[in-house]
Amino acid sequence: MTSKPTSNASTNASTSHSIRRAHYDDLEGIQQLLQPFVEQRKLLRRMQSELILLMANGFVAEVIESGKAEIVGFAAVEIYSRKLGEIQCLAVKDGYQGRGIGSDLVKACVDRAKDKGILEVMAISASDEFLRKLGFDYSLPEQKRALFFQLHSRDDIFRDTLENDEQD
Repeated sequence: MTSKPTSNASTNASTSHSIRRAHYDDLEGIQQLLQPFVEQRKLLRRMQSELILLMANGFVAEVIESGKAEIVGFAAVEIYSRKLGEIQCLAVKDGYQGRGIGSDLVKACVDRAKDKGILEVMAISASDEFLRKLGFDYSLPEQKRALFFQLHSRDDIFRDTLENDEQD
């Protein structure tokens, strides 16, 4: 993986951000970024091993403040098959939302999937308007719709993950 900034650099408000491929040294910063979203149940808790796997096709958003780089966003595309990938763990730190960082992260993930020859990318989110502006739509080819059967509630998964963390 490379840590070179991508061409997705943007300037917003008084702070500019850059998007780059995630690397192993980012793990702690990504975990800290995601933690509040997990606590608010906006994102599923990920084990460290899951995050490391996601980082292979993941991107971080950084800002430079006081001469130090800070991770303020993360997203990854999980590749299930040549046909399908999914945007995962999209998060932008409070105070940095609304500056185009999330859009840049999603675009980087879509570009990554495209470079890998993936045919479709899906995203599951409570913010469908945001994703629709980026070209996502409810319909699949031939107007099929994705339906899901929930095997476990998010509360069960959250509780099981907490119990597993306490046993470690």
